Amino acid sequence: MSFPLLTATAALPAIGAIATAAVPAARRTAAKWLALLFSLATLALAITVLVRFDPDGERYQLTESHSWIADFGVRYELGVDGIAVALIALTALLIPFIVLAGWHDADPLETGSRRWRPTQGFFALILAVEAMVIISFEATDVFLFYIFFEAMLIPMYFLIGGFGDRAHEHGEEKAATQRSYAAVKFLLYNLAGGLIMLAAVIGLYVVAGNFSLTEIAQARANGELEMATSTERWLFLGFFFAFAVKAPLWPLHTWLPNAVQESTAPVAVLITAVVDKVGTFAMLRFCLQLFPEASKWATPVILVLAVISIIYGALLAVGQRDIKRLIAYASISHFGFIVMGIFAMTSQGQSGATLYMVNHGISTAVLMLIAGFLISRRGSRLIADFGGVQKVAPVLAGTFLIGGLATLSLPGLAPFVSEFLVLVGTFTRYPVIGIIATFGIVLAALYTLVLYQRTMTGPVKPEVAAMPDLKVREIAVVAPLVVLLVFLGVYPKPVTDVVNPAVKQTLSDVQKKDPQPEVEAAK
Repeated sequence: MSFPLLTATAALPAIGAIATAAVPAARRTAAKWLALLFSLATLALAITVLVRFDPDGERYQLTESHSWIADFGVRYELGVDGIAVALIALTALLIPFIVLAGWHDADPLETGSRRWRPTQGFFALILAVEAMVIISFEATDVFLFYIFFEAMLIPMYFLIGGFGDRAHEHGEEKAATQRSYAAVKFLLYNLAGGLIMLAAVIGLYVVAGNFSLTEIAQARANGELEMATSTERWLFLGFFFAFAVKAPLWPLHTWLPNAVQESTAPVAVLITAVVDKVGTFAMLRFCLQLFPEASKWATPVILVLAVISIIYGALLAVGQRDIKRLIAYASISHFGFIVMGIFAMTSQGQSGATLYMVNHGISTAVLMLIAGFLISRRGSRLIADFGGVQKVAPVLAGTFLIGGLATLSLPGLAPFVSEFLVLVGTFTRYPVIGIIATFGIVLAALYTLVLYQRTMTGPVKPEVAAMPDLKVREIAVVAPLVVLLVFLGVYPKPVTDVVNPAVKQTLSDVQKKDPQPEVEAAK
């Protein structure tokens, strides 16, 4: 029996969560180092998965399959394609930086009446989320996926509500109320989506007789499993609704700005760069494979929703006074690009969307973590409370600028390649949608450069005159991510080589081919 590598990759952070939570309350520093150690070990396993995966091999590799609830056809089935491998690598890469960035975020307050949860709990919850996200990327049993798709909401709820941002202009009592509101809103939105998906999961079992993604998809491709058109469409909508909430896609997005605003910066990165990717990934893995005809039927409406997300998110980002809410609305705009690329039903669009998931995770991590360092120094999230930071903290300002330029997809930085592919892939099949979406790029330049100008340039405000520059730990968090942004911006081939075969297979599932160019290239 071969070593269960996928199980180990998901189980290791779960074990780390239990071990970290069990550290005595007086050993806070030991708990932090233990969490960091488990996150690095998980990264090593994720790299092993990446190395062992053959992009030109079978669609699902490193597979594991064991009977679980035999009476209901539920199996413990795992397997990864190129898209899953890329996102597992992204998740495992970001968690150590999230742990390092949040090193002091759960330390007890020296003053104030509110009793913070134990430091151990903060890092244990982060590792628990990592475990659930990784197994969600690995699961090829629909019921198994659903369990962890929903279970990750619980640790996220406590991370948002119990370890919120300490920088708040309305005082501690008001801050606690708003954190509670953001956490409950996050939970209710995602639970509502999950309950609708549960109905669709049950409906899928009634129709197919099992929960195996590979078996159902193969039976559909061979004509052995027929679904009535109305049944397939209703099931598709049940799955897609849950994924659109998680993504999030307009108009199901309103939980995200509140959750990001009230979370610590590392938890905000966990939400936007890791957890939300499960939604867009699941659209590719489950919606398109299980319900190909319904996916094509819903494409025009989904593309309209995606382009609304792009423009709406960017417009609201322009008008924000809060740094973290601005980044949250920017992410809504970026997720619109990802969904648009998925449902453009072209190889360029879906490759760009998958690459965008990876690149958005890295660029958002840089921008949000630097914003967190900035906010912790000033004690305020309001843009108006900053000014002239680049004169007193040039390294902080420089890395903030790089993160901002990546967010607006500057050529030479990683998000540019993915956004370009999404737009090209969309334009070849839906030119009007592609043209409208390009206005999101213009608005991204506006909100990013205005944010930098108002916080980093101009006269030095007295409140920031003594602001320290980045410390060694903070540089260790940001520098590797900045290097990745540049490397993948110049040379994205390592990622595209892994994801492109999986994208071609997904297009084959929905029986779509790339549009032929109107003008043949000269030979």
